[in-house]
Amino acid sequence: MIGRLGELWQHNPLAFWLVLVACLYFAVMAVRLTVIDVRHHLLPNRIVFPSYAVAGVLLLAAAAAAWANPLPGAGNAGGVLATPALRVVAGAAILWLFYFVLRFIYPPGMGFGDVKLAGVLGMYLGYLSWVHLFAGTFLAFLLGGMWSLALLAARRGTLKSSIPFGPFMLAGAAAAMLLPA
Repeated sequence: MIGRLGELWQHNPLAFWLVLVACLYFAVMAVRLTVIDVRHHLLPNRIVFPSYAVAGVLLLAAAAAAWANPLPGAGNAGGVLATPALRVVAGAAILWLFYFVLRFIYPPGMGFGDVKLAGVLGMYLGYLSWVHLFAGTFLAFLLGGMWSLALLAARRGTLKSSIPFGPFMLAGAAAAMLLPA
C-alpha cells in the first residue's frame, strides 16, 4: 500500500488522498476492533458494518479516479480481472465466503464477527492485488497459529482454549498491505 501511495501521489493526487483516508480509517478501525476483540471476544456490528460503506466508497472512488487517469505504463495488463474496482468487490465476496465456509464447517472455531470482518479486509486487500488478498489471509492464520503455539508452550492455554481471531486477521491484512505492489 505504501508503494501504491507513492505512485498515486505522483500521478493521481485524488486517488492518493482517497487511498490515504481509507488507510487511516483502516488503522483506527483495526485498533478499535483489536482492543474490543481481545477484551470481549467480540467484533461489534456498529464498527464492522459501517466499515463496508466507508472502505467501499473510498476504495471504489480511488479505483475510479485511477481508471480515469491511469498510471503511466499501467495499460490494460491482466484485462478486466486486474481492475482495482472489480478486485475490491470480488475480494470482499471471496474472503467473506471463505470465512463463512470455515464457520459453517466448524462453528466453534470461528465467530461470525470474523466472517463479517473478512469482507471488509477483502476490500482493502483486493484493491491492491490478488496476491495481497492471499497473503493477508495466509498471514492471519500464520500469526494466529503462532500465537496459539506460544500459549500452548507457555502453558497459558490448552487445545480447547479460544483466542480472538480478529486481531490476527487485522494484523495479517496490515502486514500484507505493506508488501510491495
